Amino acid sequence: MKLAMIGLGKMGANMVRRLVKDGHELVAYDVSAAAVNALAAELENVTPATGLADVIAKLDGPRAVWLMVPHRFVDASIDDLLAAGLERGDLVIDGGNSNYKESQARAARLAEAGIHFVDSGTSGGVWGLENGYSLMVGGSDAAVALIEPALKSLAPGADTGWGHVGPAGAGHYVKMVHNGIEYGLMQAYAEGFELMQSREEMQLDLHQVAQIWQHGSVVRSWLLDLIADALGDATHMETLSDYVDDSGEGRWTIHDAIDQAVPTPVLALALQMRFRSRQDPSYAGKLLNAMRAGFGGHAIRQTDSTGDTAS
Repeated sequence: MKLAMIGLGKMGANMVRRLVKDGHELVAYDVSAAAVNALAAELENVTPATGLADVIAKLDGPRAVWLMVPHRFVDASIDDLLAAGLERGDLVIDGGNSNYKESQARAARLAEAGIHFVDSGTSGGVWGLENGYSLMVGGSDAAVALIEPALKSLAPGADTGWGHVGPAGAGHYVKMVHNGIEYGLMQAYAEGFELMQSREEMQLDLHQVAQIWQHGSVVRSWLLDLIADALGDATHMETLSDYVDDSGEGRWTIHDAIDQAVPTPVLALALQMRFRSRQDPSYAGKLLNAMRAGFGGHAIRQTDSTGDTAS
């Protein structure tokens, strides 16, 4: 199928690469003209666009426009697409980390104009190009059907790693909870390794421990693989600060738990520990950053030569 990708950052550009590899045609746009031109020069079947009006002009109806922009820019992007000529029967997909309540409101707003909306919770980070993306999709049956060929190409398999999980908003809701769980898992690993690191008289080789656990252990996982990779590079670990950011979805998960009076103590404490990391250095924080850099390519604050966090 032919569709547009708006936003060519770490994930957006790789999603274009994966779609083109599976035979799709892409119209690509980003606020960085250099990013657009570089991707168009790299790949066949990628048509560069100079703006959102140009995107609309280069697509035939019904148009499918996939947004991979920060959640704070989604509404402005939709406004610009409407002004550029988005029409009844067209489809907008938000594949970023938007709040599910905002996705519900956007779907209702676009429905008034006869325009479809799909919210796709997207996981896979910088490894999605090679391994495929986990896609949690919300929207009407008709809307999802329009984008299904692309979803099958982006996912790890045509019938695995993606699913239509519910109405508009459901995709981003499931992704929100996914990220809340992610916080808890990462925190548990980081605390366990910090505990072992503090048992100095045993002189444990934590890289060796991680490698042992990678095979046959009930705690083996991709996150553990990332820990093993990080611990295998002592120099890299020394450069990491323990200041751990949060993208916002962990907070939204806890807000939802409070609204529903559902106990989520592990997820809540994991978020609180990220706040704590911004106050005092810790080994656990370094491991959390190593995992975040490994799976998502997130920007990580570095330490200076004294071990302090660089500003």
